[in-house]
Amino acid sequence: MTQTVFEFSLQTLQGDPFPLANYHGQVLLIVNTASACGFTPQYEGLQALHERYEAAGLRVIGVPCNQFGGQEPGDAASIQTFCSTRYHVTFPLLQKVAVNGPQAEPLFTWLKQQAPGLLGSQAIKWNFTKFLVNRQGERVMRFAPQTSPAELANTIEEWLTAR
Repeated sequence: MTQTVFEFSLQTLQGDPFPLANYHGQVLLIVNTASACGFTPQYEGLQALHERYEAAGLRVIGVPCNQFGGQEPGDAASIQTFCSTRYHVTFPLLQKVAVNGPQAEPLFTWLKQQAPGLLGSQAIKWNFTKFLVNRQGERVMRFAPQTSPAELANTIEEWLTAR
């Protein structure tokens, strides 16, 4: 059984390995993203968090998903272009994955088990669900899509100063 988030590895949009073990000791904000969603403007807030807290140890990681209304139909190149030109995203964007169902990326299965949603639900309800993971990779908090990145600042600051 997986004990920490650092045991998972995904792939970058370019297809390169992206082992989360490289981020041991960092606070991670993992977000399932989409380019054509009502919450897509949250990329701006996620980038702001990245810029504000990266030096203190926060790593924002965007993981595109097309499971909700087909709102991430593009290929890796179009996702990268959209995010970098429209929202100036510089934090890592990974390959598109499923977050629910039998084909769900194991990382998201683990995150959902660690931080169930409302009434204990493990399903992710929509794009821009956010998971905050502590520096040890074991404590996880889930935030709803409606929760703006700016609303996470106080919690992120607490987690960055906790040892």
